[in-house]
Amino acid sequence: MSARQGGQPKLPTPPSGWPIGCYPTYEEAQRAVDYLAGDDFPISDVTIVGVDLMLVERVMAKLTWGKVLAAGAVPGAWFGLLMGLLLSLFSEGEGLVYGPIVFGIAAGTVFGIVLAAANFGMTKSKRSFSSTSQLVAGRYDVLCLPRNAERGRDLLARLALGQSNQSAPPSTP
Repeated sequence: MSARQGGQPKLPTPPSGWPIGCYPTYEEAQRAVDYLAGDDFPISDVTIVGVDLMLVERVMAKLTWGKVLAAGAVPGAWFGLLMGLLLSLFSEGEGLVYGPIVFGIAAGTVFGIVLAAANFGMTKSKRSFSSTSQLVAGRYDVLCLPRNAERGRDLLARLALGQSNQSAPPSTP
């Protein structure tokens, strides 16, 4: 029984199949698979594979003490609000009791600021900027199991011809 028949493989395994298309962006590879799906192609035979993977880290901003403390205060306040609401529900009195809510917000804000300051203070000399990371491929190959690879390649060739005909200027006789 192959890994495909029983669903997705449980362990990381290299993809199998024959290449039927190669695209510079994931969006184009996805569009090719959508095209195949629109033609009643057995999509379960298809795999999109990112090749030449890169980890791209985009630097967003320099971290300052003010930004770090504010970034710690906000989630701390939200957590404190949640805890305050829970405490308020179980407090004696009718309706919402505001004392636990105010205390929860204040305590949560202080706790968030202290944790953020401690974390930044320990790593300031190593990392004083914020960033986001993405895993990006140099190209995206569309693979298909051999039983349908020829048909898939023919369909994607038609798609490519249709795209190139649309972008080409009309010829004059």
